[in-house]
Amino acid sequence: MNSTLTAPTACCTLDINGQEQKRLVDMFRAIGNPHRFEIMKYLVTHPGCITADIVGVLSLAQSTVSQHLKVLRQAGWISGVVEGPATSYCLHEENIAWFRQKVGDIF
Repeated sequence: MNSTLTAPTACCTLDINGQEQKRLVDMFRAIGNPHRFEIMKYLVTHPGCITADIVGVLSLAQSTVSQHLKVLRQAGWISGVVEGPATSYCLHEENIAWFRQKVGDIF
């Protein structure tokens, strides 16, 4: 019986560093919060909604939803367009495509 161990074949690569790694980690961190993940799910089917729409669905205070939207916007998941007194939110498709590509490259 051969007792020599061999290293497993690599299943992924971690060829990412610097600003790209920070960006990816920030995006993961942002959607790691259950409320923010729920906001993302809502925006998939309700692009262009405003903060009040999300407040009505999640039953969170307006200030809490606004803070979660700020985190998602800063991480690059969503974008907002000011329309009068409200901001209309939608997913940031270009950044989401980047995220998918990076995750695919790593795993």
